[in-house]
Amino acid sequence: MEGAAAPQGKVSAKKPKAAKPESRLAMVRRARRINRELAEIYPYAHPELDFRNPFELLVATVLSAQTTDLRVNQTTPALFAAYPTPEDMAAAAPEHLEELIRPTGFFRMKAKSLLGLSQALRDNFGGEVPGRLEDLVTLPGVGRKTANVVLGNAFGVPGITVDTHFGRLVRRWKWTEQQDPEKVEAEICAIFPKSEWTMLSHRVVFHGRRICHSQRPACGACPIAPLCPAYGEGETDPEKARKLLKYEKGGQPGQRLTPPPDYPGLPALPLGGAPAPS
Repeated sequence: MEGAAAPQGKVSAKKPKAAKPESRLAMVRRARRINRELAEIYPYAHPELDFRNPFELLVATVLSAQTTDLRVNQTTPALFAAYPTPEDMAAAAPEHLEELIRPTGFFRMKAKSLLGLSQALRDNFGGEVPGRLEDLVTLPGVGRKTANVVLGNAFGVPGITVDTHFGRLVRRWKWTEQQDPEKVEAEICAIFPKSEWTMLSHRVVFHGRRICHSQRPACGACPIAPLCPAYGEGETDPEKARKLLKYEKGGQPGQRLTPPPDYPGLPALPLGGAPAPS
């Protein structure tokens, strides 16, 4: 009957249609577009550990577990001055090595790893860091993540580095639902050409450290917000979001004491706060 009320207990309004699930092809296209956008946002993306050779990068990466790259970079100058080669570090007194790396935390466990890997390099690899993943992962304290960092940045061998930031963002962007780092690595490798793997890792980590934070992502200041399925989890007000930006995006020093020449931000300060010598 015209004008009759809807029966009690029933809702006359139609339910909104659920969003159509994203196809695999659409996700891959979106992921690759995000990578292209990140390449424009961070053309200077780079490993944020200071190093001059493969051995220094290997040691710095082992030390970076459970601490910041900044703290590692503030610690390694004295470490490498004392022990510049695997042979030197292999002969180090454990107590002295522990004291030098104490600022990075878990220093006894890390010292044991550094002594073990240095001795293995000396005894099994002629004092040289090997350039193959299967050799690197035989070294004490070296897993796939560390091996991929060294291969990608010291030897030019493409690899995906799944650290905390990388895993968090690729799940936030719905590129994968995996939690295990090796499964994350495999799924992301399948999305991108091999030539992109190393730089993709840097770009994603840069974005995670600067804009897409774990607790308070700066959604309102994020250049890839239109491509992000998680937009709105963080601060969407542009002015408030800009205050959340970190490192060079927030006008603050970066993590490296000796950043690459094209880095647009300020170098980090060494331990003690005095400017690093030029």
